[in-house]
Amino acid sequence: MTPEPSKVPPATGLLPAKLAPVSAMQDNMAKAKPYEWKIVWTKVFVFIYLHYAITRAAYLFLTGQIYPHFYTTWLWVALINALTVFGVTAGSHRLWSHRAYKAKWQLRTLLMLCQTLSFQNHIYDWVRDHRVHHKFTDTDADPHNSKRGFFFAHMGWLLIRKHPEVGIKGATIDFSDLERDPIVMFQKKYYLILVPVVAFAIPTLVPTLLWGESIYFGWYVTTITRYVLALHATWLVNSAAHIYGTRPIDKSLSPTENAFVAYITFGEGWHNYHHVFPWDYKAAELGNYKRNLTTAFIDFFSRVGWAYDLKTVSKEMVEKRVRRTGDGSHPYSHPDDGHHHDGHHDHQHGDGVWGWGDEAMSREDILDATTIKPAQVRRRLSPKA
Repeated sequence: MTPEPSKVPPATGLLPAKLAPVSAMQDNMAKAKPYEWKIVWTKVFVFIYLHYAITRAAYLFLTGQIYPHFYTTWLWVALINALTVFGVTAGSHRLWSHRAYKAKWQLRTLLMLCQTLSFQNHIYDWVRDHRVHHKFTDTDADPHNSKRGFFFAHMGWLLIRKHPEVGIKGATIDFSDLERDPIVMFQKKYYLILVPVVAFAIPTLVPTLLWGESIYFGWYVTTITRYVLALHATWLVNSAAHIYGTRPIDKSLSPTENAFVAYITFGEGWHNYHHVFPWDYKAAELGNYKRNLTTAFIDFFSRVGWAYDLKTVSKEMVEKRVRRTGDGSHPYSHPDDGHHHDGHHDHQHGDGVWGWGDEAMSREDILDATTIKPAQVRRRLSPKA
């Protein structure tokens, strides 16, 4: 018997509970006006001030206004800059975005404070944008889609409202692991209190109170210049490392291997490799520390016992992928070895987006991948890598 039309359940009622809100968002999008840029003028003016401030800092440096405390102050700048970078690379990126290793509460607390020092949004927001970026790279759902140009991928994406697709597709990604981490949620709850203290007051006041540095210089150099340079280093991963460089692991992907970006970001510029194997805690194929200081940081805490279950990829697995999909620039590449490059990927772009054992990973990837134990960290390193 055919039900009366008024009793037929609505279409969204036939969907699983988790998908119904997403379907509703997509329905609304279909009715919405075409996407138009909406400039966020507050951020525009903030960035104008930040870049004015670093020119002011350069003037202070060039006119010798910090000579009495030159070495002490610059050692302080180097220290907090390193902590800033590690908070992003070892923390919000490799630990929380990709679950490439696990960390005890002591290390998670340290990384949370370092990530706060970076002032690049709290961990939850940072991870949200990054997971969406990996899952939907260079589409409208990618917050910093490099197909929209270098400037947009670098910093322009922060100056306008996000494309609606970012929110729609982002709603399909799971963040429950972050919600179960009390340190992440603590930072999110108290972020507006933590940032002024950790990212601005401490970098400025420590040199002023401990060795008599000018508070003027403390603000312009140890706080603002350090902050802006760290921002640009991070942004170069989204821009330069998606446009300039080689693609030795997978030539079909936009991310590249960019040595310059790798140096200034402590190892985040080996981006073609990273997008193919996002769960590798090294975010690179490299075995030494010269071009990947973040790996040295994580390995140190592995020896201490605060980092564990370090995930990496076997040489055999990398070699197979290079021969099948690389651009020929990798030493493993052998164009005349008879392999048929038909574009088939057993680990498609976007699979295994952030985790170890992600259900989207191929069975071959799961079987071939390796877990590094603390006792193996030193033996793993290759002096010629």
